Amino acid sequence: MVDWEALWREALYGPSGFFTRGEVPADHFRTAPLVGAELAEALLVLLDRVDFALGRPARLDFVDVGAGGGELAAAVRAGATGSVAARLVVTAVDVGPARSLPGVRWTAALPSSVHGLLVGHEWLDAVPCPLVVGPVSHPWLDRWWPVGEGERAEVGEPRDAAWADAVSRVARGAALAVDYGHVRADRAAGRYAAGTFAAYRGGRRVEPVFDGSCDLTAHVALDACAEAAGGDRVLVSQRDALAALGLSGAVTAAAGPGWLAAAERASRIAELRAPGGLGSFGWLLHGVGVPVSSLLPPLPPWRP
Repeated sequence: MVDWEALWREALYGPSGFFTRGEVPADHFRTAPLVGAELAEALLVLLDRVDFALGRPARLDFVDVGAGGGELAAAVRAGATGSVAARLVVTAVDVGPARSLPGVRWTAALPSSVHGLLVGHEWLDAVPCPLVVGPVSHPWLDRWWPVGEGERAEVGEPRDAAWADAVSRVARGAALAVDYGHVRADRAAGRYAAGTFAAYRGGRRVEPVFDGSCDLTAHVALDACAEAAGGDRVLVSQRDALAALGLSGAVTAAAGPGWLAAAERASRIAELRAPGGLGSFGWLLHGVGVPVSSLLPPLPPWRP
């Protein structure tokens, strides 16, 4: 039997792997940190709420897991102001070559202890996992993704373990996973009967190969990740979360010199919140020693 998970892992993270050699998402597909500074702005609002809940500690962490080119970490560092900026320690975690970014620490391993906010932005979708064709009997599949004859699926156990480990690194604060994915109700209904495993190269979807030449990815069972990490948590859409953090996209500037900049900003926010696009991403937020209700108001449950 082919060990697809091992092939996937070698293709991305082996000695000559796609990410190991320094490929970055910006060269292969559009992602929210590339749209503009607005995602970082929203995360800084969330970070400030975490900071307040922690009592404004002497050190405040922001950890970007699966940092890629470091765009998100750099934008958070650049956008921080006042007391938060003075106490903020920004760490980018990625297996690729370290990048020199002002005010950003670079590491290949997750920190052992985080006091602040840990974010895995489109990280879990790049965690390799077994690929199967049904019918298959497996405890994880039986619980989370029943598959019938000829149906394809990805066994999300490695993602569950990776996310549970990441959340466990947060001593106090919050952990946020942002990704495209699915929930059990849709999987059980056969919406994903063809599976979601895919490959991208140079901005285009291509046939998956395991030679390190393309990004290999699959949607994330965020509901399973939520249960694996446990604790106080909420799973909502990016569209709703960004609105709750102050990004509505409305153009409020009057006609004049500021109108064009306001309209451009509104366009970027609209892209981040677009239904069926980035706005349909799931935000899985865990509070650790901090109530999730103090970070986000009640929002509708996520359904991609």
